Amino acid sequence: MTRPLLITDCDEVLLHMVAHFRDWLDEAHGIDFAIADENWGEALVRRDTGETVPMTDVWPYLDSFFDTEMERQTPVKGMIEALDLITAHADIVVLTNLPDHRRQPRIDQLARHGIGHEVYCNQGGKGAALAAILEAHRPPVAVFVDDLALQHRSVAEATPEVWRLHMIAEPLIAPGRPQAPDAHARIDDWAHATDWILARFAEGRPAPATAGAGLTGATHAA
Repeated sequence: MTRPLLITDCDEVLLHMVAHFRDWLDEAHGIDFAIADENWGEALVRRDTGETVPMTDVWPYLDSFFDTEMERQTPVKGMIEALDLITAHADIVVLTNLPDHRRQPRIDQLARHGIGHEVYCNQGGKGAALAAILEAHRPPVAVFVDDLALQHRSVAEATPEVWRLHMIAEPLIAPGRPQAPDAHARIDDWAHATDWILARFAEGRPAPATAGAGLTGATHAA
């Protein structure tokens, strides 16, 4: 019999990223990053000129960060213990939005923190990738965790039966982000999230439709 399945994002769910990206931009490039600003096309400013860094230049900085600075990323509080507990009840896969050539570096990065679960890379909306994962695993019930509302919409459209938990584990960002309408709950810390996830697995039933109509279930802030 197959086991329940947790499909989790990585950055700002398992590992902190944006705060380290901000620090690196400051130290290496003299760029101030207004981390709470959701629009990255306006959030990066060159200190020496006061000019905003255009979005076309932000992506190369992100690529460079993942090329050389992944060692900076640190585990989210309580995450390792949570995954250890969930593993006793379910299988876990990591679905991360990185180019395919970064899959092994991500696997190695997670392994350094004692996380050895299967890693899938994806670009764009995660709905199709998650559907393929479900086809491979055929779990009786599945939970998806991600920090981005657009990913919850993508998954809701492709696999509405999957439970969707909105988590933003970075406290510098979470207060300014609304709850994703296509998620069933918003929980920003792993202690509460683990209870919610295990409860969904224990129930063993498909998720109800959300259709962007609002949330059901618990809401917690880290």
